[in-house]
This record gives sequence, structure tokens and C-alpha cells, in this order.
Amino acid sequence: MTTLSTAPLAPLLDRLFNEADAAKSPSLAALSRDERNRLMRSKTEYLHLYGLMKDLWLPVSRETGLLLYMLARSSRARSIVEFGTSFGISTLHLAAALRDNGGGRLITSEFEPSKVARARAHLTEGGVIDLVEIREGDALETLRTDLPETIDLLLLDGAKSLYPEILSLVESRLRPGALIIADNADFCPEYLDRVRAPAAGYMSLPFAEDVELSVRVN
Repeated sequence: MTTLSTAPLAPLLDRLFNEADAAKSPSLAALSRDERNRLMRSKTEYLHLYGLMKDLWLPVSRETGLLLYMLARSSRARSIVEFGTSFGISTLHLAAALRDNGGGRLITSEFEPSKVARARAHLTEGGVIDLVEIREGDALETLRTDLPETIDLLLLDGAKSLYPEILSLVESRLRPGALIIADNADFCPEYLDRVRAPAAGYMSLPFAEDVELSVRVN
């Protein structure tokens, strides 16, 4: 048995995924597909876009959540950084892995105050809030300082256009063998070019439908 598969976390995640599936955003629906895709790739309008999506859950899939747990467990991660908390579904999976690894620290960043409050409530209900530090604000600032000496795993699941910038903030702390999981990375070709470049210090490949899985090799 694992923290992920038992109460209180297992029934909580099942409920949250169901709520996420039912959620809709009228503000986002008003945007054309082309405009939404343009905003997803913008490095200057991401706060506007994610403000429109403040009521959307934006969770990882159930499969990606399980993948996150498995990767964190198999790598025996103790130090994790997450870009993009939203309502905390991915955070719950990663915190469960830390619990089952014997403890650790998860730093996660979210700029929308209402989502921070909801995520904190979910993490408390799931019994893993003691493992998580939620930093409220723009991750370009909140993840700039006071990071762990070494980072075992990085999850990128916030504004897709900022993936290269967030990677640059934490890159010097990534230990050899550290894992980087980037959700929906196809919205940021610049990031994909970087982690797939032979001389960049990573091995990387697309995984499942919308995840880029990379490992720091030096």
C-alpha cells in the first residue's frame, strides 16, 4: 500500500479529478483557438491568459499524475520544485512520493491567490501539507532565490512560454540524474530545442501524448 493508493489521498484525488473534468471557463471559451494558442506561446501576456483561466483546474492527467509519483519514487527524490500549482493535483502526487520516500521538501509556485488557497486546502486534506512550501506570485521571482542546494526533480506545468526561463533559474541546482517533466511542452519549441540539443547536458524524449521527459546527464 502507498500514500497515493490509500485514504485520505486516494479518495481526495478521485474527487478532484472528477471536479476538474466538470469545470468550464466562460472567459476562456470566448477566445478563438488561434488567440488562445497565441497567448499560450507569449512571454509577455501569460499573466493575462492565466488570469482568464483562474477558475480552470488545468490538472495533469490521471496517467501523468501516476507517472510523476512513479518517477519521484524510483529516483528516491527528496527535493522537488514545481512550476504551476493550480489546484494542487500534481502537487499531491509528488508530495505522496516524498512521503513514501521518507520525507523531503516540495517547493511549488502559483501566481493566482485563489488557486493557492484551494491548493493549500487540498494538501491539508490529503495530509501532505507539511512537505510542501507554496510560493505565491510570479515564478520568475518566487523561484529566483532560496532553492535547495540540489534538486532531484523539476515539474514544469505553468505558463508554457516560460519553460526555458524557469529551467535557467533552477538548472545549476539540478543534480546529475535529476528528472525534468514538462507538461504540454509542444507549446514551447524553444524549450524542446534546448533539452534535446546534444550539447545541452540532457537526454530527452516525448512521453505519452503531451509530456517531455528529460534527465540531467552532467
